[in-house]
Amino acid sequence: MNQNTAFITGADRGLGLALTARLLELGWHVFAGRYLEDWHELDDLKNRFGEALSVVPLDVSSEESVEAAAGKVKKTSVGIDLLVNNAGASSPSLSLSIRDGLDYGEMLRLYKINAMGPLRMVEAFLPLMDKSRLKRLCFVSSEAGSIEKSGRKEWFCYCMSKAALNMGIKNLFNALRPEGYTFRVYHPGWIRSYLSGVKNLKADLEPEEAAVPAVNFFLNDLLRGQSHDEDKLVLYDYHGAVWPW
Repeated sequence: MNQNTAFITGADRGLGLALTARLLELGWHVFAGRYLEDWHELDDLKNRFGEALSVVPLDVSSEESVEAAAGKVKKTSVGIDLLVNNAGASSPSLSLSIRDGLDYGEMLRLYKINAMGPLRMVEAFLPLMDKSRLKRLCFVSSEAGSIEKSGRKEWFCYCMSKAALNMGIKNLFNALRPEGYTFRVYHPGWIRSYLSGVKNLKADLEPEEAAVPAVNFFLNDLLRGQSHDEDKLVLYDYHGAVWPW
């Protein structure tokens, strides 16, 4: 592969869209996972960057959708260098306490997206990534998944799904690091994104702001020539601080 190639999940809007734009600006070919057919910001990027952007229908909660996405990429690309597992969801039931009556259906929905979605993607795209020299797996996690640092009394569905994601990443690291795969696990901060379905205007960072340090971290050894201990799995935030598991 002469041109670096990435696949980004949840690229319709928010951080995923901003990550897509950032990598395109850096000269990458990007396959952008699209969940929302009626959301057209990816079309605007397509008009701007042309063949450098390939839009792929994708629902990470569905094995069939993930497998179809991998099949579509295989038809046009010999491999994938960078897989960014960004797609995620939150819930309107976040504030429910153990005394309020928890919404277990929402817990399962978030688990299927936030925890199992990245596993589906890695499994389906391994044959494509095996052909890459970089073999980089990136995961957008959260401080909410840190068990040691947890101080919340609610947020069961989201926190548990992100903690499960972190465990899944660790198991993937144990299995794939000996095969030359490299990992980046990242908490991007509080972003004005659409995790709950509407844009959170109370948050700290616009997606375009958050995408810059995120890409810098995902590609720190390539863009900045920074050394990175690839044999140690660490959750970093956008300030460069380490979060305990």
